[in-house]
Amino acid sequence: MSGNEFDLIHRYFKAQPVVRKDVVLGIGDDAAVISLPENSQLVVTTDSLVAGTHFLADADPVNVAHKALASNLSDLAAMGAVPAWCSLALTMPSPDETWLAGFCDGFYKLAEYYNVQLIGGDTTKGPLSITITLQGIVPAGTAIRRDGAKAGDWLYVTGNLGDSAAGLDVILSGNAPSTELEETLLNRHYYSQPRVLAGQALRAVASSALDISDGLAADLSHILKASGVSAVINTEALPVSDELLEYAGSAENAAKMALSSGEEYELCFTVPESHRGAIDTALAHTNTPVTCIGQVRHGEGLQLRWQGQAVDWQLAGWDHFRSDV
Repeated sequence: MSGNEFDLIHRYFKAQPVVRKDVVLGIGDDAAVISLPENSQLVVTTDSLVAGTHFLADADPVNVAHKALASNLSDLAAMGAVPAWCSLALTMPSPDETWLAGFCDGFYKLAEYYNVQLIGGDTTKGPLSITITLQGIVPAGTAIRRDGAKAGDWLYVTGNLGDSAAGLDVILSGNAPSTELEETLLNRHYYSQPRVLAGQALRAVASSALDISDGLAADLSHILKASGVSAVINTEALPVSDELLEYAGSAENAAKMALSSGEEYELCFTVPESHRGAIDTALAHTNTPVTCIGQVRHGEGLQLRWQGQAVDWQLAGWDHFRSDV
């Protein structure tokens, strides 16, 4: 960046609300040093957000920061991990302290909520982009993977789906939100709720899981391929909000948005019949709504059913190389 790089690091990133006892050495050296609990495994994820691809260059930096960290938290949630430490690589065209102040406000609020300490990173000059590497821990051998689904397992999702796509539509309209409905959907696009506690609870009942970042239909295909199975989704069972129903204009349109909406950061997971009765108990303390939307079967591929009939809806999942945001 410039000669001001170290001043910026010290001013905005060295002082932070979370100071974990397991961080032996944090920001300020060549690398961080952390202590891992016994009988635990490290879970690591990295996500990048680029201006023009994941957010508008003039988007509120508070919103951008939340979205950036939430996407990583959701990845750890899908594995059943407890988030702990992160590093941040920030590229900016120039040192913009107003932008940095807003970004840090949004970042630290979410980091503090999940007890995540920033332990290092990098700043450099270039097109505006944010890359976060988040690390968490799980008891050894308990991480939830994508390859554990079996024929007969039941298919579930957390929360509601589709609101993020509707919020993106509002953004791409080029106009400021003009109604309370549009404002609500816009906020839901930026302010997802990573299902961190739910993911940890699902270690006891789920056979596979992932987070919904590219659209349910697209993401579920990863579980099906990794596990060597197929699935049926009863699309009328997809959980959608009243706001999405109003925005979409019909239940069928809302279901299509729920299937293709990217950057939802809800969880999609499978549960064996033997564990189905334990779901409510496992998730009771997490305040997380879950919905059964279908079942895993033998074979390959994903079948969509609408009101009992097979449908061939053409759906486009989230494309990380698109350039229209």
